[in-house]
Amino acid sequence: MEQIKAIIVDDEKNNRIALHKLIEKFCPNVSIISECDSVDCAISTLEQTPPDVIFLDVEMPGRNGFDLLAHFNYQCPFEVIFTTAYSQYAVKAFRFSALDYLLKPVDPEELIRAVHKLSQKISDETKNKQFELLEQKISNKDLGKKQLAISTLEGIYFATLDEIIHVDADSSYTKIYLTSGEMIMSSKPLKYFEELLEDYDFVRVHQSHIINLKLIRRYVRGDGGQVIMLNGTEIEVSRRKKDDLLAKISETL
Repeated sequence: MEQIKAIIVDDEKNNRIALHKLIEKFCPNVSIISECDSVDCAISTLEQTPPDVIFLDVEMPGRNGFDLLAHFNYQCPFEVIFTTAYSQYAVKAFRFSALDYLLKPVDPEELIRAVHKLSQKISDETKNKQFELLEQKISNKDLGKKQLAISTLEGIYFATLDEIIHVDADSSYTKIYLTSGEMIMSSKPLKYFEELLEDYDFVRVHQSHIINLKLIRRYVRGDGGQVIMLNGTEIEVSRRKKDDLLAKISETL
């Protein structure tokens, strides 16, 4: 098994010790070659001894994790797994950008999963876009249409929320239909997208369907009813979701 060289960047010593111990115990193919307690220390270390991956704390005194990434113009010659104690709201930012993160205290299973994904390399251009999306979300910058990075079996697909018409369950996968006529197959389940999109103009109308309220053509009355979407797709509304859908439609009028 090929050895992965790693650096831990975290201002709190206890966090560095705890993560180091977990990696030694559960990820024998990862070698910690250095630990840093600040961005300045990390930059110096990275320039002298570039690793395969850094475990990067986001919020640190003085200069934060994004300052480190900016030093390399977001064209980092290493993979990044963020470690964070952020709230659930900010965790959504990581999911929107499809970047790997570990929520403190770090769960061993999540650590193993993240390390396993290191073998799935992505291009610098894609990675730069993911970093940009994450920073915008966490710093609450509104720089135009909100975007979502969608994990697929082939890589990462970027779509604005305004171009997503509806999202459908397909076993443990999810189909995302766009205004361009494209269908994107995501490796994430529908529940994952429900949690991401619930703060925007999306509503789950059925066990298998989430729709964009802005892209409904019409609602057809019935037991639960149906919605006809912009692309002509007819989507069934479950009886228990009907009142919630109609209430949300009235809010947008």
